[in-house]
Amino acid sequence: MNDLEKKIKTLSNEYFEEIQAIRRHLHTHPELSFQEFRTAEFIEGKLIDFGFENIQRIAGTGVTCLLDGRRKGKNIALRADMDALPIQEQNKVDYKSINSGIMHACGHDVHTSSLLGVAKILKKLKNEFDGSVKFIFQPGEEKTPGGASLMIRDGILENPRPTTILGQHVMPLIDVGKVGFRSGKYMASSDEIYLTVKGKGGHGAMPETFIDPILIASHILVALQQIVSRNASPKIPTVLSFGNISGRGATNVIPDEVAIEGTFRTFDEEWRAEALTLITKMATGMAESMGASCEVRIEKGYPYLSNDPVYSDRSRSYAEEYLGAENVVNLDLWMASEDFAFYSQQIDACFYRLGTRNETKGIISGVHTATFDIDEEALKVGMGLMSWLTIKELSDHR
Repeated sequence: MNDLEKKIKTLSNEYFEEIQAIRRHLHTHPELSFQEFRTAEFIEGKLIDFGFENIQRIAGTGVTCLLDGRRKGKNIALRADMDALPIQEQNKVDYKSINSGIMHACGHDVHTSSLLGVAKILKKLKNEFDGSVKFIFQPGEEKTPGGASLMIRDGILENPRPTTILGQHVMPLIDVGKVGFRSGKYMASSDEIYLTVKGKGGHGAMPETFIDPILIASHILVALQQIVSRNASPKIPTVLSFGNISGRGATNVIPDEVAIEGTFRTFDEEWRAEALTLITKMATGMAESMGASCEVRIEKGYPYLSNDPVYSDRSRSYAEEYLGAENVVNLDLWMASEDFAFYSQQIDACFYRLGTRNETKGIISGVHTATFDIDEEALKVGMGLMSWLTIKELSDHR
């Protein structure tokens, strides 16, 4: 263990109880996307306590600040998201959410508290590295258009422009003490599909008098699966799923219209655009061929997330130095989406996973569930490893 590694691990242990308390405070007081007003104030207060002065608001509830090292050099951005989910928490813990129907069920409290820990560590070690660090506390990851897109719109990647950006995210499938990396394409794009099939309602016993939007909607749903099975290249992972259909008729009442909601996800931007066009043409054309109409509304979501191969491989090697190669695992493609993808489309990015699982303690629930929690030992790894990756990257003069 070299001197710098020893210093970071010592500080991670020293600051653990404080960062744990911050994480529990955030978990107890979650706020929904783009409503993180108290969270932003809390973060600003902590940064002031840590000795930061150039703290700024951006994109409404976003918070950013800059830390300069001993001399000029590269700038690396570090990002944590802050928002919670509309879920009623079922955990029986002292730090359970007190905000009804809102919960940090995706670990953003972990990301934010860890980044505050990184800020405190790097502030202490600012004479150990050249260059500067841009801390990004981002709102609205869970809701389109994505807080990352708004942060970029408002200039977060300028003045100074980071050479790289680093992000970490909890992963309950990985044991605490371990982390996961993947170079290249990692997470899918995501778009929301809203279809409204409009026919003519009537009495179920009189089919000659109505245009059945339920029957037509069922044909459209089945036909749209051909978008994936007969149009998508098998080399491009693609998912088209519909999770909600509502007709609001009755056993003998045919409604006037049927609403359908779904999601489209893939890993290629050209195919993404082509597929959304095909979805629109197929849905409208089939409805018209059966005497009805179909309104198609597509809410463009996040692009696919791609980790820069060179930067990610370099970061992985640094992680192996810090944690040991046995504690750094390979990640597979992930069909979920993340608005960190917006950053990855602009600059070299590395988005890795922080293990939080502990079967012995019963901490096994997945993200976006009412019983999600973490083994808080992950906070030591979260703030320590990100600090190490940051200083190592700033020290690399390639």
